[in-house]
Amino acid sequence: MSAQPIAATEPGIDAEQFRTIFRGHPAGVAVITLHDGNRAYGFTATSVISVSAEPPLFAFSVHAASSSWSALSRVRRVMINFLAEDQADVAARFATSGIDRFAAGGWHPLPTGEPVLAGCAGWIEGRVRSHVPAAGSRLILAEAAAAWGTDRRPLIYRDRTYHRLDAPTS
Repeated sequence: MSAQPIAATEPGIDAEQFRTIFRGHPAGVAVITLHDGNRAYGFTATSVISVSAEPPLFAFSVHAASSSWSALSRVRRVMINFLAEDQADVAARFATSGIDRFAAGGWHPLPTGEPVLAGCAGWIEGRVRSHVPAAGSRLILAEAAAAWGTDRRPLIYRDRTYHRLDAPTS
């Protein structure tokens, strides 16, 4: 399948053009997990970004209609679980609506309750600093409190498909 040029429009682009260009942009896959004092929540995200190293800030977005948003709007702590290349099944499970995403196991709670997924390439525990409305979504800004990483290769998402990285080019 060859790439087709995307025509620019004035004064902007339509929603389908926007989706198409971002589908071609690869992103690391993470699962955001949290605990609201009653139960665990989690969802797959490719929107995690580093914002600042000093202080260590990161952000991610979630649609306001997401089943996790209500709990996320109340919690003070979140976990970013960066998935490893062999965890496409985990990404798919946490992207599926209407199921208990934690029922299959493969996780443990921190002393503060936040779920940490097993086998990840790494994770960051964060303290939520703000929720910023952005159209039908919310941008969550958090400060990293703890982190852990491995040399495992990350899971990548591009054009509605999970991918693995090839060997480095340099």
